[in-house]
Amino acid sequence: MNASIEQRAMDLAAYIIENRTTVRAAAAHFGISKSTVHKDISDRLKYINKPMYIQVKEILEINKAERHLRGGIATRKKYKGE
Repeated sequence: MNASIEQRAMDLAAYIIENRTTVRAAAAHFGISKSTVHKDISDRLKYINKPMYIQVKEILEINKAERHLRGGIATRKKYKGE
């Protein structure tokens, strides 16, 4: 695997862990697609750094459980004109 891809995966993981952010927010911060972030985090990081992969996976599971709440908040703001 290319060293720059491994480094990108590590940087993404560190960013997600430090900021407890979503895949979408990480993609926006690094200027790459959500698909690339997901591929780096889900597939590549597992073989590069297993402990970091486990931490990121926990954060992504929390985000997945809360996403319906964030969607409802966004819809409420949209219709209230905020």
